[in-house]
Amino acid sequence: MVLWWNTAGALDRQVEASIRADATALVERRRAGDIGALVSAIEDRLALDVANEALYLLLGPDNRRLAGNLSAWPVEASGEQPWMRIPLERDGAMTEARLLRVDLGDGHRLLVGRDVAEKLRLRALLSEGIAWAASASAGLAVLGAWLLRRALENRLRPVYRTAAAVASGDLSPRVPLTERGDEFDKLGATMNAMLDRIAQLMEGVRGVSDAIAHDLRTPIARARAKLEEAQASAEDEAALRAAIEQGIADLDGIARVFQAVLRIAEVEAGARRAAFRPTDLSPMLADVAELYGASAEAHDQHLVAEIPERLPLVGDRDLLGQALVNLLDNALKFTPEGGTVRLAARLGPDAVEIAVSDDGPGMPEADRRRAGERFFRADSARSTPGSGLGLSLVRAVAALHAGEVLLTDTHPGAERPGLTVTLRLPSA
Repeated sequence: MVLWWNTAGALDRQVEASIRADATALVERRRAGDIGALVSAIEDRLALDVANEALYLLLGPDNRRLAGNLSAWPVEASGEQPWMRIPLERDGAMTEARLLRVDLGDGHRLLVGRDVAEKLRLRALLSEGIAWAASASAGLAVLGAWLLRRALENRLRPVYRTAAAVASGDLSPRVPLTERGDEFDKLGATMNAMLDRIAQLMEGVRGVSDAIAHDLRTPIARARAKLEEAQASAEDEAALRAAIEQGIADLDGIARVFQAVLRIAEVEAGARRAAFRPTDLSPMLADVAELYGASAEAHDQHLVAEIPERLPLVGDRDLLGQALVNLLDNALKFTPEGGTVRLAARLGPDAVEIAVSDDGPGMPEADRRRAGERFFRADSARSTPGSGLGLSLVRAVAALHAGEVLLTDTHPGAERPGLTVTLRLPSA
């Protein structure tokens, strides 16, 4: 459409410019001489008009035709507008003329124009060409859109099927990937990673539910049995009171398990990130080492602390303290009498490392990969008290601080390799 308007407008402007220039030249000729000179100029122009497009009509004061190839003064030329477009019969055929009226004064009037039949035929040809081109373009656009839609449907059909299967409750399907590596493959890979993560979380939820049911069933059953036994066979008030106190202790243990699960969930949700502050961990490590040093001596164990003067970082001091307490609790729990627990901290160029080492039985490589799962306990820890939530909280705190937890042997190759848990956190 823009091409048509620009081309048609150019043709009209070309015709009008030619008429205006011709009329200006004739007016100048009239001013330079008498009316006869103007008549001669018009006749000369008609003689030189090979294309037979020029139109002229010169009338005198008495409306007598003096020169030109128009037979009569058209009615449209008597209006107020100097420009006009009128139908015209020439050589037995109808055509169209573009005319300009010029008043020469002293009663003489002049019409200068052009036969625009050829221009109209050119415009019609251009319009037809544009119409065909537009139709072809529209057809190609429709065909291209249809092909593109088919291609998109073919590439997205596996995604639809996978999403439908997941919506129906089946988390096993995955989006098949091609070797193209295009945006659809990236979308499929992202969906597969998301589904893997969802499946992992669902499995974790099921595992946590099973573990809670399993780990809490024993203390609840034990507390109930002791209370029922005391109710049925308590000999005196002291025995009944002891049974009640034991039941309360078992219930407190159950409450601690729930409290630990809730705290891990809170940490994993990032709710504690608002408590992040610049802090120095050295004083906190020293206080914990002093507290647990006394506990170690009471069990004929040794606690060695190597703490630098400063350990600056940005984080939640309380959560980090709880994580360290969990690590020391585990280390003292698995270290035999006469053994050594080591607390070592180091400030690196970009990280703070806190390592807790023990002389216990250690942990097999297969168990290390699962360490940190809620309620997971290695075979070597089955006989010791605990709920399997300590390392879960440590890993959650490390993840909240954009850190990591590493498990290695304290004495590689030894009969009792021990375990070293390193908490690595970004430094301030």
